[in-house]
This record gives sequence, structure tokens and C-alpha cells, in this order.
Amino acid sequence: MSLAALTDRFIEYLRSAKRLSPHTLSSYRRDLDQFLAFCNAQQLTAPDQIDVAAIRQFVGQRRSGGAGGRTIQRQLSALRTFFTFLNREKLCDNNPAVGIQAPKSPKRLPKALSPEDMAQMLGGTDDSWLGLRDQAMAELFYSSGLRLAELISLDVRSIEFGAALVTVTGKGQKSRTLPIGRMAIIAVRNWLKVRSLHCADSSEQALFISQRGRRLGSGSIQQRLRKLAQERGLYQHVHPHMLRHSFASHLLESSSDLRAVQELLGHANLSTTQVYTHLDFQHLSKVYDKAHPRANRKGRKDKE
Repeated sequence: MSLAALTDRFIEYLRSAKRLSPHTLSSYRRDLDQFLAFCNAQQLTAPDQIDVAAIRQFVGQRRSGGAGGRTIQRQLSALRTFFTFLNREKLCDNNPAVGIQAPKSPKRLPKALSPEDMAQMLGGTDDSWLGLRDQAMAELFYSSGLRLAELISLDVRSIEFGAALVTVTGKGQKSRTLPIGRMAIIAVRNWLKVRSLHCADSSEQALFISQRGRRLGSGSIQQRLRKLAQERGLYQHVHPHMLRHSFASHLLESSSDLRAVQELLGHANLSTTQVYTHLDFQHLSKVYDKAHPRANRKGRKDKE
């Protein structure tokens, strides 16, 4: 039986026995058709002719053709499932796709707002109960680089107003104390003046509460940030992680102190901070021109 016929048999098995959705079946078909095209080009006509080297060559070909790590990982998964099916049907006695890893895809960094966009988002005024609460949340996210879960878990007592500090519990239940900017302090104070209007339960210690007086959840915070950004004229998907990334990026661009940013973000490893934050090329060029003793890029450009 040809590889194409075996593929048809496998797809039918997924449809009838596994009852996979048409969308999933189409994905399997597309991935296996690409593999069949590779086999035809390599004159591989039977399953037992396909070994680990052939799978690695296929991966390399897909990589050089521009396929990303996630795409190749999905195709390898389809191949492993295909050969498992052939093994069970006694149509093949090996699974050459087992143990082969796809190349890692680079981490996709969330977009950071520019300092000007942040000023626009935080520069409006809304003295309503919801407006004061949402302003305080946005200011804290940007002022201290908080994670969403960290902001949710804040209690009223988490903030030391006199010292302008906030204590948060991050990943691994590790606590850290962070500075709060002046504008964030003002926003939180304004919020606390009206917080009790919707907090009938005096035992509720959450800093940010819903109109029902309960600790605010992640979905509500994300939705309110999106709404706040739209109201202030930022027509893009603004979310908590974007504000955290903006905090880190702007701080690093201004100070170049990677280890300080690491501590503020609560990263255990410096390498995480290096991936998480970024400097634009223009800023890197300025640092290079100013710091490197033999840069002299401006003088060289003038001579040219």
C-alpha cells in the first residue's frame, strides 16, 4: 500500500474512530501532505524506508523554508501519531518521529506602549467610583511593574503610603517590596476615599473590589483596562502584561540597569529579564557612541 493510501486510511481512522473535528482533520491532512511531498522527492515509497535521518531532513527542510518552531512541532506530533497508527495496524514496525524535537521558537514579547502613549492613557480624569478605581489600577501596574495576579492579591494594608512602598506576593509565593511613584500614590489615595461606597463587608481587605464589594477578578481587570485605553484614545489591545512590559522597557531605556529591573520585576534569573525587556536600536546606538572608547561613529560619519 502506498504512503498516500496509508495516509487516507489514517485520516479515515481519525474521522470515524477518534471523531475528530473537520478542522483538526484538515490540519492533519495538510501536515501529512507536506510530508508526503517530501517523501516523493526523496523516493521514499514505504513506511519502513523512513528512518530518523529522513525525519530530521524533513524538519531541516521545513525550517529552511521558513516554518516556525510551533508549526514544525505540530507536524512532528502528526507524524508520531501517524506512525503509531501504522505500528498498531502492523503496517510498520518503527516510529522514526519519536524523540525528535522541533527547533525552539523565539519568545514573542508583548508590545510596550511608548512613554507618550502611557502619558495619554494615564492623563485623563474620571471622578466616578469606577473611574477612580480603574485609574488606580492602571497607575499601579505601570508604576511598579506588577503582574496581574500580584495586583489582584493586593490588600489595603499592602501599601505603605508614608514610605511609598507596596509589598506583593509573586511567583513561587515569594514576596518583594517595590517603590510606588507619586502619581500612583495619589491615584490609590483617591480610590480609597470612595472604596467603602461599595464595600458593605468591613472584613473585605482587598484593595480593588467590584461593585458587589468582592475582590476584583482577572477578567474584570483586563476588561476595564481595555475600556480605559479606548476611552483615552488608544485603539489597541492594552492588557496588564503590556503595562508591566512598558514599565520594564521604559525603566531600562532610562537607566540601563538590568539587575535593578530584574529585582523590580521579581525575576529569579537575569536571563529572563534580558528576554523580557528590550532596548530599541536607537537607544543602543546612543549608549555605544557615548560609552565605547573607539566608537567615534559621529566623527566617521562626518568625514564621509
